[in-house]
Amino acid sequence: MKPYDTVAIVGVGLIGGSIGLAIRKRKLAKKVVGIGHRAASLLAASRCGAVTSTTRDLAQGVAEAQLVIVCTPVDSVAPAILAAAQAMPHGALITDAGSTKQTIVDAVAGRLPAHVRFIGSHPLAGGEQSGPTAARADLFDGRQVVVTPTSDNKPADLREISAFWKALGARVVKMTPEEHDRVVAVTSHLPHLVAAAMAAATPRALLKMTAAGWHDTTRVAAGDVALWIEILRNNRGHVLKGLAEFGKVVDSLTDALERGDDRQLAQVLSEAKRNCDAVRT
Repeated sequence: MKPYDTVAIVGVGLIGGSIGLAIRKRKLAKKVVGIGHRAASLLAASRCGAVTSTTRDLAQGVAEAQLVIVCTPVDSVAPAILAAAQAMPHGALITDAGSTKQTIVDAVAGRLPAHVRFIGSHPLAGGEQSGPTAARADLFDGRQVVVTPTSDNKPADLREISAFWKALGARVVKMTPEEHDRVVAVTSHLPHLVAAAMAAATPRALLKMTAAGWHDTTRVAAGDVALWIEILRNNRGHVLKGLAEFGKVVDSLTDALERGDDRQLAQVLSEAKRNCDAVRT
């Protein structure tokens, strides 16, 4: 892809900081502007090399940007898109990194100025750590990024944003906003709740006895609580359906153990192993 002159990143935490580091490592923009509310985060992003300049003024930060990426918590994404769009130059493209898509797309539909293009994105990358100090230039290498074009987008919008994420090392998957939310409810949001449930159900007195299995299973439960409440609230319907399906499997395991049915237990464990093996091959 042709390098941009200026890219602006709104929210320079783990994802935003990693995008900045990846852009600069691959020389995909001459200038990377970091925009945020907290001076400490902006300073950290600057010190780690994720951005070339910082500002707390959104309009000033996006005024010369050909590409703007909003990497704020989910509830703040749509307001940031709408505010940034008012100050962006003609023909600029704006995307986001939100973990849900339908609520964001609905919130900005029909409210953007004609000179600005928006197309949603969600990089399936990250971790339980947060902030620019946890950012990595290789965070997106080999990882999937879902892009969610709508009828408002032209083919050129999809080509441009796909080329950008691929240049960062990612693999791009196209979905509708609704399909994205339905899928990640099962593959991302449900696992967080399951990990949180296991961690919360473990008595504190037994924590000193935990080993690799417990730590591997509960790792994501250490994520930011406020951020995850926003994600789960925005994707409540799909997450509830995922929980219901998960509950059926738990009920099957409970029934098998209560009845001493090794065959039924083996069926569930074998299906689990097949899925795990399929992901790892």
